[in-house]
Amino acid sequence: MFQRLKNNYRTIFYSLLTASFYPAKAFAQWDNMNMREGVTQVSRDVFELHMLIFYICVAIGTLVFGVMFFSLFRYTKKRNPVPATFHESTKLEFAWTLVPFLILVAMAVPASKTLQDIYQDEEGEINIQVVGYQWKWEYKYLEDDINFFSNLSTDQDEIYNLVPKGENYLLEVDEPLIIPVNTRVRFLITANDVIHSWWVPDFAIKQDAIPGFINTAWTKVEEPGIYRGNCTELCGKNHGFMPVVVKVVEQEEYDNWIISKKNEAIKLAELTEKEWSLAELTSRGEGVYEKNCVACHQASGQGMPPIFPALAGSEIALYDKSRHLEILMEGVQGAAMQSYANQLSEVDMAAVITYTRQAWGNAENGDGAYVVPKDIVEYKKPKI
Repeated sequence: MFQRLKNNYRTIFYSLLTASFYPAKAFAQWDNMNMREGVTQVSRDVFELHMLIFYICVAIGTLVFGVMFFSLFRYTKKRNPVPATFHESTKLEFAWTLVPFLILVAMAVPASKTLQDIYQDEEGEINIQVVGYQWKWEYKYLEDDINFFSNLSTDQDEIYNLVPKGENYLLEVDEPLIIPVNTRVRFLITANDVIHSWWVPDFAIKQDAIPGFINTAWTKVEEPGIYRGNCTELCGKNHGFMPVVVKVVEQEEYDNWIISKKNEAIKLAELTEKEWSLAELTSRGEGVYEKNCVACHQASGQGMPPIFPALAGSEIALYDKSRHLEILMEGVQGAAMQSYANQLSEVDMAAVITYTRQAWGNAENGDGAYVVPKDIVEYKKPKI
């Protein structure tokens, strides 16, 4: 945090220095420090409101400090050896009470109109449920029965400073949210575990995701492109590792994407019937582990005891397949381990359990038992 403050002060200093010699460059630097104008009508209204209030504050500050400095200069003891005698002025007191009131009213009118537009909670042409998890986002397209998780995809080597950081460091995901351009999209925002906050500055959306509550937001994006944001509510150890990425595309591309996601879901369901080999499950499970588990249990499987236990050499991973499956499906009450029953498909669930039972020497030291997708399907059946 202190480094960030230091960098901000440095940016301001260089901007002032640049302004002295290169005014055009200075304006470009100041633009980067200002609020984004965004790509929706609401975001532009928010920006214009921000600038209006800013200029009002500048005018008030200039007037107040101008009068103060003029008074300090004009009415010194040297210039006025005999102090003036006067009493209060009712007219002046009335004026400096009325004028600020009128200024506040003038500020409140456009602010209220903008707030009305922001909270215009009407059903969208597309309605998407946004669910925050530690530390990822789930998106559910309610009309098309599509849902998927969006995970951070930044290379772990970048995070641990083993390689140079990329342009979009900590702002990359494996699956972005896809929406069409010029379409009203309504977001129903909630959380599964703790309080998160879904923020996309270019849309002027920042809404808390609270377990047990649904907050709403909406947007109508006018320009195709990729727009990035973050979780802005401190939600745990990896709070800074759950970015928001929204890809806005033309309607035709969006329709094709919907069809491909539905076909993908059909193929994934068919995979539960496939006869999987140990090698296939282990290979697939490694990718699932790196995406979902490595932040807590580490790439080496050593974990971060006592909060995140080691999987390498774990008694459960070595000998207790049924308990291993139960933990992934149900989570551990009172611990940081959450349920992955709705986060992973049957195939991915079986694959990641198998991988953790095979990796880090667990296969050689344990019973070697592994899980197949049919085991997960069987586990999900209602118990009589």
